[in-house]
Amino acid sequence: MGKVLVVANRKGGCGKSTTAASLGVGLARHGKKVLIIDADSQHSLTISLGIKEPDKITESLVTVMSKLINDNEIDPTGGIINHSEGVDLMPANNSLAGMEIILAPLIGRETVLKQYIDSVRPLYDYCLIDTAPTLDLLTVNALAAADSVIIPVTPKFLDAKGLELLLKSIAQIRRAINPKLDICGILLTMVDRRTIFTRDIISLVESAYGENIRIFSEHIPHSVRAVESTAQGISIYKHDPNGKVASAYAALTKEVLSDAA
Repeated sequence: MGKVLVVANRKGGCGKSTTAASLGVGLARHGKKVLIIDADSQHSLTISLGIKEPDKITESLVTVMSKLINDNEIDPTGGIINHSEGVDLMPANNSLAGMEIILAPLIGRETVLKQYIDSVRPLYDYCLIDTAPTLDLLTVNALAAADSVIIPVTPKFLDAKGLELLLKSIAQIRRAINPKLDICGILLTMVDRRTIFTRDIISLVESAYGENIRIFSEHIPHSVRAVESTAQGISIYKHDPNGKVASAYAALTKEVLSDAA
């Protein structure tokens, strides 16, 4: 059974989609079979993996979840797109935005995505789920289905303060829905160590949370290369294989793999 990792933060612009894509491709480069699921109606992950017009896709995450809600059988591999860099993608598009309204009145609304995950989990070593920058029902669904959470955080004061809210939400989901939910670690992203302020915020995060939560030793540096790779629909490994961002994500991948060793 594959491991399910959710990339989550209630703050936008912290590199969730880039992290999900880069970690997924990184794991595939180590020979792992990986499914990346885009559970964000903004579908940034889908676009970053080269799907330029997501709304033209006939099968996506909303299709699968709608079938489950209506008690229809699903093909676990239906709608999955094979990416050229060795990962599989369950894409999202704008229609996913309506899923919140559909889920709201349902009994068991927090576990619809888990039903899908349980069907594909035996086929993969890792399932990675990218989430919206909010604790909506889709994000709750992702956390209900997950083994662990990776939390990207940029070294900004408000982002660091917002981390506490996310941790409280994770604790609530652990108590009420998914007692096995674990925090894989906090990942510092878009780091520019040349500034004193950045170093101070990193120290703040480490002192506040480092005793109880792993903070990944590898920080993801700020670089325009990451933005360029997203725009081109390829991973950082392909866009800038010898760059500092690719090196950082490769190191993160090894840290994640070490958990399963």
